Amino acid sequence: MLSTRYAIPIIILLALALIPTTIHSYIGAIVNDGKSAQTIALTLGKFTSTPAKRNSQWGMDIFGSTDWFERDYQDNQHEIRLFVARAYDHKRLYHHPELALSYAQNLGKKEILTLPGHPEIPVHVLSKEDHSMRVAYVLLYDGQFIKNPISHQLGESFRLLFSARKPMTIFYTSQSDPSANTEFDQSAIADLLSQAINSFQAQTKTISEVN
Repeated sequence: MLSTRYAIPIIILLALALIPTTIHSYIGAIVNDGKSAQTIALTLGKFTSTPAKRNSQWGMDIFGSTDWFERDYQDNQHEIRLFVARAYDHKRLYHHPELALSYAQNLGKKEILTLPGHPEIPVHVLSKEDHSMRVAYVLLYDGQFIKNPISHQLGESFRLLFSARKPMTIFYTSQSDPSANTEFDQSAIADLLSQAINSFQAQTKTISEVN
């Protein structure tokens, strides 16, 4: 028989254990920051865009996102694919997004660089060994750009147990042409990525919590 002197501590521990279950399973609390991927401009500087031909359910099936798009941006010399998605299940965005977005490409060279003119923005860059293709993506969460998403989520895990979920955003660019071999700082892919992030960040932030 359990001693009654342990009853109150046990009740407190059980109550604490129920908090995250209640928040995430029953209430399903999330934070809506009032921003949307869809508002990123169709024309970014010298780049104009056309929508990619994805099924409207694809973003939810692959990334758990209801707010996403994929477009092809072109200027006179380049064509760059831009995919942007927001989701509350962060791992579905940061865990090897290239497997879904650049399927069957051998992107063996991987590095983390910074976006030109934005030393605070780490960019995950993947390239083919023959330099014929380059992928670059940025992760944004709660106003912070994420360099190491696994360490970030481990650091946030305790807080997430007791608070409403916030969305993570991925900006994913892909280029397959001879100019993909250009130094990243001077590349069209870095230019487009920077403009897409600026367009997204220009939205007015209005935070609300939704059950």
